[in-house]
Amino acid sequence: MREIRTFEMERDEPAAVWRIAEPSLVTVMAGQLWITVERDAEDYWLHAGESLWLPKGARAWIGAGAASARFTVVSAGARTAPPGTPSHALRAPRRLLAGW
Repeated sequence: MREIRTFEMERDEPAAVWRIAEPSLVTVMAGQLWITVERDAEDYWLHAGESLWLPKGARAWIGAGAASARFTVVSAGARTAPPGTPSHALRAPRRLLAGW
């Protein structure tokens, strides 16, 4: 069984800090989403249709871009991501190098 949650963030809403309890896939449905993960040197800017795997135990800051964002988070324990998949392996292209 999988758990799928849908979230909406306004562009002026402060970033949220999440502790990832299970490996999770974040997929942007509309707008733009900014994600930075503790101990990862890069920031990720995702647009509609793009996704990013977040590993179990990670701390991630999540915020909307220039417009509001709607996104889903899918988690189903360790079986969600293929075995050995690094957190960044299935992400969309990075757009920038430079907060449940």
